[in-house]
Amino acid sequence: MELETSFDGQTLLVFLYGDLDLNTADGLRTTLDEKLDETAAVNLLVDLSHVAFIDSSGLGVLLGRYKQVSRSGGKVLLSGAKPHVHNILELSGLLRIMEDFSSTDEALAKIG
Repeated sequence: MELETSFDGQTLLVFLYGDLDLNTADGLRTTLDEKLDETAAVNLLVDLSHVAFIDSSGLGVLLGRYKQVSRSGGKVLLSGAKPHVHNILELSGLLRIMEDFSSTDEALAKIG
């Protein structure tokens, strides 16, 4: 898995590429924690438009960052999930606690 990050206002933007699974979850968790600490971001926006697969390990990373960000009063937003990834997010219940958008631009407009 590859990722790119940037910072927009109080939001850490993360663009993921590849599979989010057992093989990549630990590295992603570490990188996200480091980026959240160094940027002092309030919100986290994860663009999933280039994620082909997500398993329970990947869901755990997202849930853990949700707990971390929400403790500080921030939000975790997801964008661009392909239909099969979106279905997994929905079945897992994550979409009940994280907002989902069709695009990153739409999500950024929401948190303004």
